[in-house]
Amino acid sequence: MQSASDLAADLAREAEAVCREYLSNGKRQGSYWLVGNLDNEPGRSLFVRLTGPSSGKGAAGKWTDAATGEHGDLLDIIRARCGLHGFADVAEEARRFLRQPRPDPPARTPRQSTPAGSPEAARRLFRMAQPIRGTLAERYLANRGLTDLRGTDALRFHPRCFYKPDSASPTETWPALIAAVTDLSGTTTGAHRTWLDPKGFSECRLGKAPIDTPRRAMGRLLGHGVRFDTPSDLLMVGEGLETVLSVRQALPDLPGIAALSAAHLAAIEIPPGLTRLYVLRDRDPAGEAATQTLIDRANEIGVEAIALTPAREDFNEDLMAFGVDELRAYLRTQIAPEDLARLISGRGHPEAAE
Repeated sequence: MQSASDLAADLAREAEAVCREYLSNGKRQGSYWLVGNLDNEPGRSLFVRLTGPSSGKGAAGKWTDAATGEHGDLLDIIRARCGLHGFADVAEEARRFLRQPRPDPPARTPRQSTPAGSPEAARRLFRMAQPIRGTLAERYLANRGLTDLRGTDALRFHPRCFYKPDSASPTETWPALIAAVTDLSGTTTGAHRTWLDPKGFSECRLGKAPIDTPRRAMGRLLGHGVRFDTPSDLLMVGEGLETVLSVRQALPDLPGIAALSAAHLAAIEIPPGLTRLYVLRDRDPAGEAATQTLIDRANEIGVEAIALTPAREDFNEDLMAFGVDELRAYLRTQIAPEDLARLISGRGHPEAAE
């Protein structure tokens, strides 16, 4: 009788085929299959690794739901999707699937020189954008309380960035804040766009354009993020540009990576050589689950991980409500004591000398 581990390894070698069969409402993105949840609803919260060894750490077929913190392997997906309970029934369904002939992969259309949404398209967009100093993007950030822009070379401004509401609508142009998404080596793999309201800041939109989806990303994103400064032994990671930049206002000597969603936060690649990882938590279920998933992943590789929790919904709300000095004092109570002098006294902060 084939063991569960052997059967899981066989399925792992067919990971994408398993996902197409049982999680058909998802789609492949880079080395992962993204779908809403185990109920096969559309979305991006649950991600399944499609590449890697057939067993062990980083194995193909391993999945995590960033919204709930659940995780498992392809046998668990088959069990959930088919409503099965005992292992014998799950194994029988898995063997039935493995015996099926595999259809030929979908025919690929001829590649354009720069396919829309590709990493190369993202790199081209970033090259076309300009530095943010003196632009609407700088004013947008300032209205969110983000005025210290040292170490933010990953951010640029495009005055007429294309926006298409849907496939049937005409293309529009809006000014946009452009952020480069990079991998551990510093290679740009994607770009994040925040379309801006040319009329300026308002309380209801917080400076974002009056369109249905003022934030979108393109390229290869999972595991990667927008990087501010180069980490050595300390690093913070959070969900969203404004969250990470808000903490940088108070702790400018702490390098950061902005993930683009809760699922991306949970899956962020952890750089080698870290002593401590600070995870910026958002106060919502998806943010809570993603934070815990990343902390668990860090602990597994011997990196101490500490969650920093905002007083309000997120750290940008804290910054705008309380100001940078009060935010710094609040963060001081959560930082590891051995990092206080380095992070609080850096760049002229007198508090650590008290």
